[in-house]
Amino acid sequence: MKLLIATRNRHKLAEIRAILAVPGWELVGADEVPGLPEVEEDAPTFEGNASKKARTLALAGRCWALADDSGLEVDALHGAPGVTSARYAGPQADTPANNAKLLAALQGVTDRRARFRCVLALAAPDGRVRTVDGRCEGRILAAPRGAQGFGYDPLFVPDGREQTFAELPPEVKNRISHRARALQRAMQEWGEILSKR
Repeated sequence: MKLLIATRNRHKLAEIRAILAVPGWELVGADEVPGLPEVEEDAPTFEGNASKKARTLALAGRCWALADDSGLEVDALHGAPGVTSARYAGPQADTPANNAKLLAALQGVTDRRARFRCVLALAAPDGRVRTVDGRCEGRILAAPRGAQGFGYDPLFVPDGREQTFAELPPEVKNRISHRARALQRAMQEWGEILSKR
């Protein structure tokens, strides 16, 4: 059976394949299936965007589909950048611009608590959707550290660690990250569903 993963990101697909191992299922990336529509992520929540992507691709591909939406939530900024994490500094923004805007918004702020969140949505071929949520709590630094990772990783130190996501070895980050935790919950909650298909 085929499980369509709603991403064209090779690194994300490899991570999902490594964690979400369901016997009898072939995990296929969106770029491996011709004719799939692009899905605009315009919902106001992670749940809404993940559900929209999963449902759209499940119906288009006539198969089960898995999608995620993720981002950074900063308590002092009332949850921003949130669903706009990738375009926080504007529609064409890149990582340096997003990080610079975040640091400017937090200048002089002592409460640096934040979390990375990932919502995974699983859609059946008929469009029914289930979701799970993964979180990694931590704090935002005053300046970036580390050369690995991507996005806000150089600014984020997870709870219980002294290194940023950009300083941690990838195998460590991938064990404790928001996406890893969401995938682990998915295996716990959906393993029986998927094993029956």
